[in-house]
Amino acid sequence: MARKNAFYAQSGGVTAVINASACGVIETARANRNTIGKVYAGRNGIIGALREDLIDTSKESKTAIRGLLSTPSGAFGSCRHKLKSLEENRAEYERLIEVFRAHNIGYFFYNGGGDSADTCLKVSQLSESMGYPLQAIHIPKTIDNDLPLTDNCPGFGSVAKYVAISTREAAMDVASMCETSTKVFVLEVMGRHAGWIAAASGLAAEEKGDAPHIILFPEVPFDKTTFLAKVQATVKKNGYCVVVASEGAQYADGTFLTDSGTRDAFGHAQLGGLAPTLAGMIKSELGYKYHWAVADYLQRSARHIASATDVEQAYALGKAGVEFALAGKNAVMPAIVRGSGKRYSWRIGEAPLHKVANKEKMMPKRYITRDGFGITAAGREYLAPLITGEAYPEYRNGMPRYVRLKNASVPRKLKDSFTV
Repeated sequence: MARKNAFYAQSGGVTAVINASACGVIETARANRNTIGKVYAGRNGIIGALREDLIDTSKESKTAIRGLLSTPSGAFGSCRHKLKSLEENRAEYERLIEVFRAHNIGYFFYNGGGDSADTCLKVSQLSESMGYPLQAIHIPKTIDNDLPLTDNCPGFGSVAKYVAISTREAAMDVASMCETSTKVFVLEVMGRHAGWIAAASGLAAEEKGDAPHIILFPEVPFDKTTFLAKVQATVKKNGYCVVVASEGAQYADGTFLTDSGTRDAFGHAQLGGLAPTLAGMIKSELGYKYHWAVADYLQRSARHIASATDVEQAYALGKAGVEFALAGKNAVMPAIVRGSGKRYSWRIGEAPLHKVANKEKMMPKRYITRDGFGITAAGREYLAPLITGEAYPEYRNGMPRYVRLKNASVPRKLKDSFTV
C-alpha cells in the first residue's frame, strides 16, 4: 500500500516561532519516510488546499528546513480564512477532501489558534462521514496565549520577552527625560479578549516603583476616572508614568475603547488606536506631555530576540503532532503541560479538539493585582519561565540571516478550480 502524504498549513497571524513548528513537522516526517510520503504545505494556509495550490517541501534541502527554526513569519504563507460550519458551507470541506484524495494525503497538520482547531476538528469529522481516512492534528500557535488545555502557546513567550524588554528600555528613556520632557508613555500591545501579552510587560519591573506603573487588561473593566487618578498619582510620586495597554481594553458593558465597527475575516472586531486614545485622555484631563507607541507587527515578528523556551516548545509541538499521527491519533492537539516542581519543567500532553475549538483562556484573577493595574507574584511566577533563554539567529554584516524557501508548486491533478 502506498504511503500517505501529509498536508501542513499555517493559519492566522504568524509568530516569531511558527516556522519552528513547521521545522518540527517536516523533519519528523522525513525521519519516518517508511510511513509518511511527502509533506505538502498549503500556499497561504488553508486557501492553498482549497485552490489546490500546494507546495512540495521535499524540494527543500535539509539546511533550508533547519533554517526555519530561526526564521520568523510564515514560510509558506498564512491566511485569515475561517471555514463556516459544515451546514453553512459543506462545499468547502468537501473540496478539501477532494484535494486530499487527489494527492493521496492521509495526514492533516493545521498550525494555528482556536479557529484553526475548529477547522481541524470539522475536517476530521467530515473525512470520517465521507469514508476518507484522514488523521487531523492541530498544532497550537497564538501570541495571545488564549488556547485552553495547554499551559501556554508557541509564539507567546517570544512576544512576552519582546514586550517586557521594550517596556523596560522605553521606561529608562522616559525616566531620563521626565524632568523637562515626557511625563507619560503609553505602549499598546495585542490581546483582544485576554491580557496575557500586556501582563508580560510586568516582568520589566524588578523593584517597587519600576515601570510599567499601569497595565490595562481586557479582563478588568476600564474606568476613566480611576485610570486618570492612577496616572496622576504615579507622576507625582515617580516623575513619570508608563502605561501598557492591551488593545482589547473595554468598558464595564463590554464595549471596546477602540472598536472601529468593522470585522475581520474571522468575524472579530477590528481594533486599533487605543494608545493615542489613552494619550488624548491624559493630555486633555491632566495636561501631561506624552508619547505613545503601538508594538503591532513588531512584537510578533521579533525573531532576533525570541525566547529560547518558546523556540524549543514550538519545535517540540510540531514534532509531537507527527508522532501523534504515527500513533494513530486523530482530532487532537499536542499541548504543553507544566511540571509541578519549583524549577520550571514541561512535557508534551494531549488535548481533544472538541475541548479546544473556539474556546478562550483568560487571565486568572489571581494573576492580576487587587487594583487591576498590575500582575501578582503568582502571575510573575507563571510568566517568567516562558521568556527565558536566548536563541539568536545567525548574523551576517550586522543583519540576521533568515531562510527563504523555494516553495515549488505541486502539479495540479484536478481539472476544476475553486473560488475562495
